[in-house]
Amino acid sequence: MLTGGNTHAFQLFVLTSFAAVGVLAAGRGAQENIFSGGDRYERFMGRWSREVAPLLVRFAMVRDGDTVLDVGSGTGALTTAVAAVAPSSRIVGIDPADSYVAFARARHPMDRIRFEVGDAQQLRFADGSFDRTLSLLVLNFIPDRSRALTEMIRVTRSGGLVAGAVWDYAQGMEMLRIFWDEAIALNPAADARDERHMPLAGQGELSAFWRNHGLEDVSEEALTIRMRFSSFDDYWLPFLEKQGPAGDYAAGLPEGEREQLRSRLRRRLVGDGPDRAIELRARAWAVRGTVR
Repeated sequence: MLTGGNTHAFQLFVLTSFAAVGVLAAGRGAQENIFSGGDRYERFMGRWSREVAPLLVRFAMVRDGDTVLDVGSGTGALTTAVAAVAPSSRIVGIDPADSYVAFARARHPMDRIRFEVGDAQQLRFADGSFDRTLSLLVLNFIPDRSRALTEMIRVTRSGGLVAGAVWDYAQGMEMLRIFWDEAIALNPAADARDERHMPLAGQGELSAFWRNHGLEDVSEEALTIRMRFSSFDDYWLPFLEKQGPAGDYAAGLPEGEREQLRSRLRRRLVGDGPDRAIELRARAWAVRGTVR
């Protein structure tokens, strides 16, 4: 997550990001809460970010004592994972959403961890300030991704690592793939809002992006987790809290169409029998590269 530090700038960021996948809802009021509200985000996606974050930390070879920048820190999932393996490291997280920053600060009251409102496309830090610069599940939402990666490289020291990961929306992120498959079956026009159209989400796209920006020793890897939902409602209800493109779509449907979508999803996930736990696979593509 990443652009300006005030409400107006954040709203502009959301509008620009959604334009990339044809997701322009009707009016400013419809957009302002799509990526806001720490508790709501945690229920929808933050809990799964916390599962994949340790895998990115391992892949990025974070060492205790490294100075680490978390770009698009959201509710703090990646910073939490870094802090667990690097107890003496200084970690800075930036995000454009005041509510996310407040949520993360409340859960990390340590001096060595700092969260602040910031813009990934214009980082305030001096050249070479960090040993590791990381970004989790954010890069394909940045309006100017090239500028953001250039900034991430700039603030990382020579020999340091820049690493990032994004969900494989087209094939590997079953929670969203199933949602959009059923939404499109009901209304083919929903395809324009499907996150499978997001950039950098396919195999090889991130590594090519890293190489095109001059990073060396580039490596890409699949990070896979299991999403365990206690019931169908545990899967379905977070969509109604209007977090992200899928949540915006579900919450914005007329009641009858929303109920049709809910019924299709329930039938696909648990069948016509009693409710039960659901387990889905989620894959993200991760990349790392060394700064010259």
